[in-house]
Amino acid sequence: MNLKDRLKGEVPDELLEKLSNGFHVIGDIAMLQIAPELEPYKETIGQSVLTYCKGIRTVLCKRSKLDGERRLAQFDHLCGRAGTLTVHREFGFSYHLDLSKVFFNSRLGYERMRVAEQVEPGEHVLLPFAGAGPFAVHLAARGAHVLALEKSREACLYLAENIRRNGVEEMVEVINGDAFRMSEFIRRDFDRAVLPAPYGADGVIEAVLPLVRPGGRLHLYAFKKQHEIEPLESEYEELGLEVMLRRRCGNVAPAVSRWVFDLAKR
Repeated sequence: MNLKDRLKGEVPDELLEKLSNGFHVIGDIAMLQIAPELEPYKETIGQSVLTYCKGIRTVLCKRSKLDGERRLAQFDHLCGRAGTLTVHREFGFSYHLDLSKVFFNSRLGYERMRVAEQVEPGEHVLLPFAGAGPFAVHLAARGAHVLALEKSREACLYLAENIRRNGVEEMVEVINGDAFRMSEFIRRDFDRAVLPAPYGADGVIEAVLPLVRPGGRLHLYAFKKQHEIEPLESEYEELGLEVMLRRRCGNVAPAVSRWVFDLAKR
């Protein structure tokens, strides 16, 4: 039985049409987006999620979109345990984080594993926008030497904790710095770069390219509409990159998707 079915009789049918059956889960926290018309019923909706969804201890309502370069949203507590601290687990790894201080996307778990499976032990990998460390942990567990770059000091603290938590601290170097200025303080070449860039940060590829050796690989995440994809691939070709793979990996807004591009530097 889905969320809408469970709420029949508690929420008017005409309003249930405005409710999504889906919600985002990170650790034991469920995050809902509730239309203004459903505000009088938000506690009822939250309690339904808490009661029927195994493993959920806290239900939050997102009251703002991701904002700023730190990509943080604001939340209202609906029910369950108070607070925004949680531990998220995926593929045998665990991540401690505070959703009010650190961006984390549990829906990229498959991508983290997919990219890590392409890494050979001993590779040197550059990871801007490292966040709380999910890509860093996956890559380091495969035997890569990872340079994880993150601008947010709060995220760096969770990143350091999570690489210790997962036993890969010897394989990950953490720098609290700006990805767009990395060429000013990084003086080495990398075999691979992984770029889980935030919305609007496509230009970071120009900052990364000089640091990737010829023959190296890049995995770039970008937010685009379908008609923007072919022109973007042409731009990559002009930069000396070969597109090895592209795939859609999530919708973020009407007609806007997150795309990943696996690229090879000529």
